[in-house]
Amino acid sequence: MRDKLQKIGYERLLMTPGPTMVDERVRAALARPATNPDLDPDFAALYRDLCGRLAQVIGTDHDVLILSGEGLLGLEAAVCSLVEPGMKVLCIANGHFGEGFGRFVEIYGGQPVYLRGAYDHVIGADDVEAVLKEHPDIRVATIVHCETPSGLLNPVAEIVEPLKARGIISIVDAVSSLGGEPFKADEWGVDVVLGGSQKVLSAPPGLAFLSVSPQAWEMITTRKTAISSYYCSLLPWHDMWLKDGVFPYTPSISDIYALDAAVNLLLEEGLDQSCARHFRIAEATRNALQAAGLDIYPQPGAEANTVTAFRIPPGIDDALFRQRLWEDQGVMIAGSWGALAGKIWRIGHMGVNCHPEHLMRFFVAFERTAKEFNIPLTGSVAQAFVAFLCES
Repeated sequence: MRDKLQKIGYERLLMTPGPTMVDERVRAALARPATNPDLDPDFAALYRDLCGRLAQVIGTDHDVLILSGEGLLGLEAAVCSLVEPGMKVLCIANGHFGEGFGRFVEIYGGQPVYLRGAYDHVIGADDVEAVLKEHPDIRVATIVHCETPSGLLNPVAEIVEPLKARGIISIVDAVSSLGGEPFKADEWGVDVVLGGSQKVLSAPPGLAFLSVSPQAWEMITTRKTAISSYYCSLLPWHDMWLKDGVFPYTPSISDIYALDAAVNLLLEEGLDQSCARHFRIAEATRNALQAAGLDIYPQPGAEANTVTAFRIPPGIDDALFRQRLWEDQGVMIAGSWGALAGKIWRIGHMGVNCHPEHLMRFFVAFERTAKEFNIPLTGSVAQAFVAFLCES
């Protein structure tokens, strides 16, 4: 594949909804000289400062921690630390990761109460109210903000209102939205917010970060049963790092250097400006696909601004099409999983990917591959994309 790309002057391009492309300045940060993070006070100061800047991204004044593990570690750590055996947990599941939260609840002995919905429709406050009336003993709730496998964005602010009114601790997976969608954790009353390095922040995979409210810490520190993990437990971070400045385990120093650089780039642009950029590119992307006769997957109003999902045309081999797009054009997009496997394609326009030149490269490559597979497009996706940006 590399020889083919060199002949046409192309480098490979990841347009998946995480991991994304990584800015050269972030890659350079990975090469910084290593230190001993457990003993170096300068590293501890950098870690604290980075947590403070991540708090800005989350919209919180609460404690923020960075964990050494891919974004999914944050989801498991939150459930592991908060959920006790027999505890009822509301799991809002209108997507793949919403269902996954329920599996974590079961692993740690909790009882998931699922509020399921179609993968192309959002869950609303009325839906939540109905479940809470039926199960008044629910103590924790899990929510996914952006369901990347379907390109859907749930209205977290609306969903959290009835939870907060009842003192239910909310855990929100915002891994694929932070930095690209407005998020105001404290204003909305979210207790635990989960993020990851490899999505909108466009750092390498390997780090999860999260904020923890005082109410969530109270539940963690006063639980009646021991937490059945050390690495996934947030309690050592509370008792060692937040109290004494001692890391519970050696942090992934080079990944933290890279995340530090990535967060700096985001805040230099400005959160509002980043969200506006993601909104504009997402609108242009959806408009271009629809202009060519392709169907956006989530219902109107449910679409995320960091990823676009659209239906695979009838009769097209999902895996083969994406393989040709990657091997012949050097552009990678994603299919989906579970119930949506083989039914939709997904474009990740998040972070570094979310710029017109990357989308144009994708659309040109997509048109070439679509022609090879005899997909009857009703117009040029690339031209529609440019026209929308010029008119908006």
